[in-house]
Formats: sequence, C-alpha cells, structure tokens
Amino acid sequence: MEAFSNVKQPSLALLKEGLPLKGKWNKDFFKNNAPIVLELGCGMGEYTVGLAEKFPNKNFIGIDIKGARMWQGASKALEKKLNNVGFLRIRIEWIEECFSSSEVSEVWITFPDPQIKKRRSTKRLTHPLFLKKYSKILIDDGFVHLKTDSEFLYGFTLGVISADNHHLLDATNDLYSSLQKRDHMEIKTHYEQKFLDLGKPITYIKFKLNDAKNC
Repeated sequence: MEAFSNVKQPSLALLKEGLPLKGKWNKDFFKNNAPIVLELGCGMGEYTVGLAEKFPNKNFIGIDIKGARMWQGASKALEKKLNNVGFLRIRIEWIEECFSSSEVSEVWITFPDPQIKKRRSTKRLTHPLFLKKYSKILIDDGFVHLKTDSEFLYGFTLGVISADNHHLLDATNDLYSSLQKRDHMEIKTHYEQKFLDLGKPITYIKFKLNDAKNC
C-alpha cells in the first residue's frame, strides 16, 4: 500500500513527532473544503467506500491497523476513482495525533470488537476515554454513529451516553425491523452481512457529545 495515493501509514515515531497532515487533511490530502467523516475500525472499507459514493460532497477516511483488510477498500476506491476517500493505518488510540481540533464532522464506528471482558473495557470504542479523544477533533455539532450486532456494546454505549449527559439523537435495537427510515443504512459491511445471515439483529445509535471540546 506504500504506492497507494489514498493511503497513509505513519510510523509511531512520526506520530509522536506530529503527523504533517494534522490540521491539513482538506488542504493537502483532499484539496477541498468538504466535511471530513471518519470510519473507525474500517476493516475492508466497505462502509467508507459506500458512504463516499453516496455523498460525493463529503470526504471519508477509513481508519484501521490491519493493512491486509484495508488494502481491499483502498484498491476499490482507486478503481472507482473516488477522490473523496482516504485510508489511515494507525491504532485508534493515536487519533488525536492525526487530526486537529474541529477538523472532523462525523465519526462512524461500525461493528467493532465489543471487548466484553471487564479488564478490556477501556478498549471499547465508545468508552469515555475514546469519546474524549473524539471530542478533541469533532466540530461542536459533530455526530458519533455506532452500528453493531453486539447487544452488550449497544447497552454499554447507551449507559455511557446517559451517565455523561451526551445527546442521544437516535437508537434502535433492531435496525432492519424498525419502521423508521434512516438514510444510507443499505450500506453493509462484510461482517454485518454475516451477522444478518445468522439472524442477529443489528443495533444503531447516533449521538452528539456533550460539550464537544471538554467532555
């Protein structure tokens, strides 16, 4: 992927020094002023690419540490000549080193590992420690979306939202049986389709962080 124009794979040393693109993704990478949307734990990038096709007026960055999976999404984006797609290969813990304050408009978290064991709780991507990181890079009215088959993570996230006074905008414990119509939910990841084939309900949450700079 080193040769891919739409992929960045910064070393840990570079992240510690300061990613040159931090605060300059619009200017130096996308070369436009469109809103930036992140997909965290993007896997094979199906959601990143699907959203980019549906919303050409926004920029999308898929973030994951697993390069073999990311290669598929990055390749597809290049084949489709999508100029509003990028991929960043880092651990999500380093997200603050890659984006500046108010540089991101939305965050999508799609089918992450729910990290059910208590000793792994701080690894959950909707844990308050991660939400604080997102708050540092999101615009004041930025959204966080969670789409998961894990009823455990769904309940945990609702608890975090309530406890920390974040603003719950939408929630359903069975997305595809809901009567409410939601935009672009037809985009499905590889894992989502596997879960659906097994008959597992898909949950969805959309929320806004309370005091997006100091939650």
